[in-house]
Amino acid sequence: MDQPFRMKSNGQISIVLNSQKRKSLAKELPDAPVVLKEIPPEHTALIEIEEELGALVGMEEMKRVIKEIYAWIYVNKKREELGLKAKKQALHMMFKGNPGTGKTTVARLIGKLFQKMNVLSKGHLIEAERADLVGEYIGHTAQKTRDLIKRAQGGILFIDEAYSLGRGGEKDFGKEAIDTLVKHMEDKQHEFILILAGYSREMNYFLTLNPGLHSRFPLVIDFPDYSIDQLMEIAGYMLTEREYMLSKDAEKKMKDHLVWVKAILNPNAFSNGRYVRNILEKSIRSQAMRLLMQNSYDRHELMTLRSLDLVFEED
Repeated sequence: MDQPFRMKSNGQISIVLNSQKRKSLAKELPDAPVVLKEIPPEHTALIEIEEELGALVGMEEMKRVIKEIYAWIYVNKKREELGLKAKKQALHMMFKGNPGTGKTTVARLIGKLFQKMNVLSKGHLIEAERADLVGEYIGHTAQKTRDLIKRAQGGILFIDEAYSLGRGGEKDFGKEAIDTLVKHMEDKQHEFILILAGYSREMNYFLTLNPGLHSRFPLVIDFPDYSIDQLMEIAGYMLTEREYMLSKDAEKKMKDHLVWVKAILNPNAFSNGRYVRNILEKSIRSQAMRLLMQNSYDRHELMTLRSLDLVFEED
């Protein structure tokens, strides 16, 4: 089935017709141009978020889901305006994937979008891990968890490596944190959004720890590992932002290294974009030392990372 329109980042709707419809329209209106309608101002939130998402490498599934969420919220508001039923839906999410695949970055963008759409009053992000929720004695964990939820009111509570809450078994205080989260996800489901993140296999097991967990996460999104080309694209973005570039030899050396390291490392041990960032930060320091020793500060040299500057994680 044809998609009748496509939204452009410049604020226009492009009408998309198949060949049969185009011929039909041409016969009926041979001299009439197809006018592109301007997107109403209320859609600027989506356009702005799409532009930020467009700057991120990959994440096609995430980009599609965000558009779906936007459409659902917007259409629900239109239903309310016409007196139709528009039941609010819980928007708690689960992000599954390896480190460095952009989960925290996307969570921040979602907070920004929901704040602009009046789904969240603040849209801020509170990041937490096991130590921020689990206490040292009975009752302590529930209080710490409630305090975190209170801080997240009007925004997003993002818990990374959430599966660690269930590692200690029945007697571990992590279970108390899970139970407290489940209760507040229901009682305050429209006052904050909970996003749990972690490795795919571990998160699947985590969902079995409390019978109410699975049903409370209507949005489960996978963040796949980046390909070699995508990792090089990420490196390019990072370098451009810092006004650096790789020489041809350095580019080849880095790409060969990424091919090698992805082949030997367990996928769970490879930190994707984070791994690339660490290489570049170390290499920039290495280049600075080289230029200092050479007493060479030509503009081109100041901007260029050469193959001898590259410092890899195991170096």
